[in-house]
Amino acid sequence: MNQPENLSSTHQDALTIQADVLLQKVIDAWTQLRLQQPLVQCITNSVASNYTANVLLAAGASPAMIDNPFEAMSFANIAAALSINLGTPTTEQMQAMQISAETVTEKGTPWVLDPVGYGPFLKWRSEMVDQLVQLNPTIIRGNASEISTLAGNQVISKGVDSTLNSAEVYIQAKSLLQHAECIAISGESDFILSKELNTVIQVNGGSYLQPKVTATGCALGALIAAYSAVATPTIAAIAAHVHFAIAGKSAFTRTQSVGSFNVAFLDEIYEITADKFSEYADIQVLK
Repeated sequence: MNQPENLSSTHQDALTIQADVLLQKVIDAWTQLRLQQPLVQCITNSVASNYTANVLLAAGASPAMIDNPFEAMSFANIAAALSINLGTPTTEQMQAMQISAETVTEKGTPWVLDPVGYGPFLKWRSEMVDQLVQLNPTIIRGNASEISTLAGNQVISKGVDSTLNSAEVYIQAKSLLQHAECIAISGESDFILSKELNTVIQVNGGSYLQPKVTATGCALGALIAAYSAVATPTIAAIAAHVHFAIAGKSAFTRTQSVGSFNVAFLDEIYEITADKFSEYADIQVLK
């Protein structure tokens, strides 16, 4: 699906092999995540804080929700990765974001920027996003509307929810690779643009119930950060998206009610195995 029809069979075989290689690297990253339990500093929104911490704990990482300017520098110095999410920014959080981002950039620590609500109607946070982008985050992740707007396209979003399909946006997002190693766009299918591989990776799976659970997208950004502590930016983004896609799909087989799905999803994040990655991962190399 979504691969050019005129690909030669040899080229198609090469893409399949590459997808298999990527999957093995994803499994290796998951193994290292469980072994190393990286310390992830999360500056996230008030709606997502508890859920994000629980997702990271379930996945095997160690979350720390350090989001005040008085501790930001000292903690960023010891963190293995940083996740910044602009969902409900406060003045102190904004200061902490800038301090932490500058600190990890200087140290070479990987960090993820999630530009929640970026656009002309929320100028204060959007101006901060513009400043943070100039610090060259390791990975920029968001929904289709946020990424499209950040790439310079005028998009009217529905609050912080996307009004675009991720498949419509990944070509537009290429310009953002001048500021980051990897761009991750979440949606019905997820798309990861990799500067390292000069390619686009599509991840399929998940469930339509995931967007109905508050903070799943925010938690995904933090999980990408956790994986970036143990893998390259491209593999980190793919691994987190595949982890979420499998957990969402498996949780839906347990229950189709939103409340119980929420619990089942967290269980599946925790219960994933190398065999589940191998059996259920749906990765496509597009170009």
